[in-house]
Amino acid sequence: MLYTEQTPNPESLKFVSNRMLYKGTADFRDETLAKEWSPLGVALFELPYVKGVYVCNNFVTITKEFNYAWEDIMLKLKEFIKNYIEEGGEILKEGFKEAMEKIEAERGVSYEYSEDDAEIVQKIKELIDTYVKPAVEMDGGNIAFKAYNQGKVTVILQGSCSGCPSSTVTLKAGIEGMLKRMIPDVTEVVAEMG
Repeated sequence: MLYTEQTPNPESLKFVSNRMLYKGTADFRDETLAKEWSPLGVALFELPYVKGVYVCNNFVTITKEFNYAWEDIMLKLKEFIKNYIEEGGEILKEGFKEAMEKIEAERGVSYEYSEDDAEIVQKIKELIDTYVKPAVEMDGGNIAFKAYNQGKVTVILQGSCSGCPSSTVTLKAGIEGMLKRMIPDVTEVVAEMG
């Protein structure tokens, strides 16, 4: 079974399955990373209208090329993903999670914040994980902490959040508002596309 769900991003659509596809998040902005790790990603990128593939738990978020209309491609995509899953096609190769964790750890070393801010950063990450991530996942996306410097929090947006017109509103009104309320040291939240 597979059904579609709108996301706040008009260029992205969520295809939800009744089975677990991948426990975690896998974001493919282009074919390069997909070729290495995701047979499903590669198969999808072969379709001319697929611009991005994001796999998380039981859904796949597809970001389309803007010159295509959903009404022309949605059913084809739905059928394609449904058949791929039903035929037991490989979603992600073994070792993907570990490889990403390694990259994350290498990048993590460069998490930009000073020792004095470690406590604040811990609080920021907890709030994002507890309150923001679940809501953003429902919309077919992901958010991750990147940096903290003198009150400014930098986060990374992935999946449907990336390039979404309403992500700025979510960021400023929602996340920034909450973090400022809960952690007075926070003055601003900015985003980078993952």
